Amino acid sequence: MAEPTFDQGAGAGAGPAALRRSPLAHLEELIRAATVTGARGVTLTEWPFLTMVNLRVAPASEAAARIEKTLGAPLPRQCGHTSAAGPHTVCWLGPDEWLVLSQAESTAVTAELREALAEAPGSVVDVSANRTTLELSGPSARQVLEKGCPLDLHPRSFAPGRAVSTTVGPVAVLLWQVDDRPTYRLFPRSSFADYLARWLIDAMREYRGPEVP
Repeated sequence: MAEPTFDQGAGAGAGPAALRRSPLAHLEELIRAATVTGARGVTLTEWPFLTMVNLRVAPASEAAARIEKTLGAPLPRQCGHTSAAGPHTVCWLGPDEWLVLSQAESTAVTAELREALAEAPGSVVDVSANRTTLELSGPSARQVLEKGCPLDLHPRSFAPGRAVSTTVGPVAVLLWQVDDRPTYRLFPRSSFADYLARWLIDAMREYRGPEVP
């Protein structure tokens, strides 16, 4: 899935989308000021309003095959794996559960997946409002996460394309490594996003160097 582009909603025109406010809109300036440049650089960004659809279906079923055709990507069958096609990335959550991340409009994605599921056992639930997306990127991004994540994030164990449920600090997240820059995307519950963003900003401070107060 390519780098997302999203509108915070203010002034976006008529309709409910114009009234949307991301869980971290109030920390926008603080997040921007936390950026560290240079060889030890690390940046933090919120990507709000990403489409997220929780999917449950029997993996070897005809319904799963229809869903894979709709997404244009296979449903990952192994813990921690992802697959991607076009605007969609599919993250493994459990033996019969996945999270579909998409840049496409949430109503359309949900409707298409429900049509593919049809009457088969399972569920398709739009959970876009349940989480927000934080992106941590740069040469020091892994070291920042290692201050509070129990996973072994060394490239030999965790590489681009991996996504697992874990904790960062005390906050439960889905953690996805996007590339080997490295860039990570973290998906916390919206109600915990403020705490996690402040935790990450604090963890980034040591990389600013002595010249930055």
